[in-house]
Amino acid sequence: MQPSDFGPTAPGRIARTAGDYWVYIPHPLPPSLDADWAITTLAAEAHAALGELSGLMRSLPNPHILFAPFLRREAVLSSRIEGTQASLGDLALHEADSPGAVRPSDVREVANYVAALEHGLLRRQELPICLRLIREMHGKLMEGLSAEHLTPGEFRRSQNWIGRPGSTLADATYVPPPTAELMPALDAFERYLHQDTDLPPVVRLALIHYQFEAIHPFLDGNGRIGRLLILVLLVDWGLLPGSALVLSAYFERTRSNYYAHLLAVSQRGAWRAWIVYFLQGIADESRDAIRRSGRLLALREDYRERVQRESRASGTALRLVDALFESPALSIPRTAATHGLTQRTVQLHVARLEELGILKESSGRRRNRIFVAQGILDILAADNEA
Repeated sequence: MQPSDFGPTAPGRIARTAGDYWVYIPHPLPPSLDADWAITTLAAEAHAALGELSGLMRSLPNPHILFAPFLRREAVLSSRIEGTQASLGDLALHEADSPGAVRPSDVREVANYVAALEHGLLRRQELPICLRLIREMHGKLMEGLSAEHLTPGEFRRSQNWIGRPGSTLADATYVPPPTAELMPALDAFERYLHQDTDLPPVVRLALIHYQFEAIHPFLDGNGRIGRLLILVLLVDWGLLPGSALVLSAYFERTRSNYYAHLLAVSQRGAWRAWIVYFLQGIADESRDAIRRSGRLLALREDYRERVQRESRASGTALRLVDALFESPALSIPRTAATHGLTQRTVQLHVARLEELGILKESSGRRRNRIFVAQGILDILAADNEA
């Protein structure tokens, strides 16, 4: 990273360290933004799309039927941006205690993202969104990944950088604040989270996400924590009732633009282009979630109708159908333990769900078999229609 990479409109300062490399230290939020009718219009459209999605979720008797699958879709796609290869099917098999076809570490990273996001959404009811909560989520994200040297749950105590594989501090694309400047930057970031402002919340989210990535406070996991923080804030600010938005689908689909916009803010203060990009993502993914929700709800109704047409239909069978939307793969022992049923009872119900075409055995084993609701996975994995 060189000073020449950063123009006079960069929203931060360049400094040379004792180690003879350059670092970038972002100014505290908010930046000076000119009034812009185009951004105002886009912010209104993004809020309207979020409001429609929120209204749909709030109208459902049990919105958790959709929160769980969307949360897992977010986990898969956010992790994919960082290079993992795990799919929704791999995650479902992992949650059913069955090994998938990809590296176990990839699936564990995605499962950890689920745990970190669930932790953040739950803990926000007890804590304000703060540095402590962010550290807790990072601890969940990095748990069990053989990353003790990456200090899970702790802000970094050494310099990190962003660049091509094999790059060093001397030729990195971006070097965030040094450790001596880290806590002042984070303290200012935390204050902004609770600062009163006239900016639309979705514009504030764009600023907050950029700032977190510019500070880069952890040795690893900064992108994932920054993205899951968006969803936690949407829920905390009352814009969504739960994990219904999969903004990482937009970032993953437009990955090169995502990174380019973030870097352009640091180098040239290109706030407008970044905000426009971010707001478009909010609107696109809100509309996609509405459409995808309709397909999932229609599938659930179809599954329930198939079960209820059976003379032997029971409340237990319907409960198992609903549970498939949280985790579309199941094993007999785990399902029995989760629902307080005997394995024989679960076995009988699973056999009926197989006959009805809702479940399909996927492991090919005679023992410890795994059953998958492929219809649910297909809807979640389908390409974005925005």
